[in-house]
Amino acid sequence: MTTPHSSTAQSRSHGARGDDCRSDVCIVGNGAIAKTAALGFAQAGHSVTLLVPAARSGGEELQTATSTAERPWDVRVYALNHTAHNLLASLKVWGALDQARVAPVDAMAVNGDGENGGSLGFDAFGAHTGTLAWIVEDSNLNNALDAALKFAHNVNIVSGCACRLTCGPEGAQVELEDGRKLDARLVVGADGRDSWVRGQCDIGVDYRSYHQRAIVTNFACEKPHHGVAHQWFTCADGIVALLPLPGNRVSLVWSAPETLAATLMDESLGELAIRLGEYADEPLGALKPLQPELVKAVPLALVRPHALVAPHVALVGDAAHAVHPLAGHGMNLGFGDVVDLLRVVAEREEHRAIGDERVLARYARARKEDVLLMQLATDGLERLFGANLEPVRVVRNLGLNLLDKLPFVKRRLMAHAIGK
Repeated sequence: MTTPHSSTAQSRSHGARGDDCRSDVCIVGNGAIAKTAALGFAQAGHSVTLLVPAARSGGEELQTATSTAERPWDVRVYALNHTAHNLLASLKVWGALDQARVAPVDAMAVNGDGENGGSLGFDAFGAHTGTLAWIVEDSNLNNALDAALKFAHNVNIVSGCACRLTCGPEGAQVELEDGRKLDARLVVGADGRDSWVRGQCDIGVDYRSYHQRAIVTNFACEKPHHGVAHQWFTCADGIVALLPLPGNRVSLVWSAPETLAATLMDESLGELAIRLGEYADEPLGALKPLQPELVKAVPLALVRPHALVAPHVALVGDAAHAVHPLAGHGMNLGFGDVVDLLRVVAEREEHRAIGDERVLARYARARKEDVLLMQLATDGLERLFGANLEPVRVVRNLGLNLLDKLPFVKRRLMAHAIGK
């Protein structure tokens, strides 16, 4: 194993074979969590290699099309909490977002099922904060991160396909299919739910399919949403969420059972809007599909890896945990991973390397409670509201109503959820 060198400025590599690469940290992944981790380590003074998949043909045209002010609204959006906001702000990324396409969430309305469904409301005033969260499009976030990476002098972006990960006494090595080798003291797996890095480390997972798909698309709404995120637990039809976008627009995330999801994907967005009228007519009025009409379906599952770390390796983001989107905090957990990993590395003793076993153990301990609580909460709520039994229905609706009348408990729940 070659020992990686200390932090120095490095050049970009975009697919040419070139020389082997040595750095303090090698991050595998091309999503927002991977890019944020790369910026975080770079700004902390570490040399970073960011390994991304080989560029697909037509990528330049897509970037050009989505860089205009009139670009379509992403169907993939994130409800970013204060942990995410503060991290991105510290990395000078938040200010680079197109703020005209960011919507604050000032309140949240949760509704139970049935004619006598319970209800639960949260608002920024009750949570003692300016806003609960911010709705940000995937492209807006990634464009800002990409722009920041262009000015990160000690980040080397390597395009290629990894085929083997090996570890030695001083660090780890990622070998690419074209023969190049990336040596690092620490490898960070930020490569998603089906993580290649996790598999190379033989880290097992507990996997449970929810037999649901998240149907995501956007609508214009007749009435102002006033920054309120609405969520309906419908039992038989899954969980419907309408999140505020700038202007009179909302983003739909419908966690629908597989059979219903297939039906929804076969229908037009106009027909889907009519279906949503059962829930949205009162608070939002009639819904109208945005142009061009875009919709996606994402399979949902609970993924719990048996470990977050391995020798010289740490997992972050969906590689470390995948949860049900009903609380909208999957991405926030990933940003929390980055915050804690950067912190334990910064606080390590001078004699310990960045990928030292004890340093990584501290990271795993730091994330255990936050991740476990979110997994238990999202999985438990999905099971509770998925039970189509009248006694259960009555109890859960009463529970929502009771919780709504306990301001102290509500504030504690919101403080944890919004990352404050």
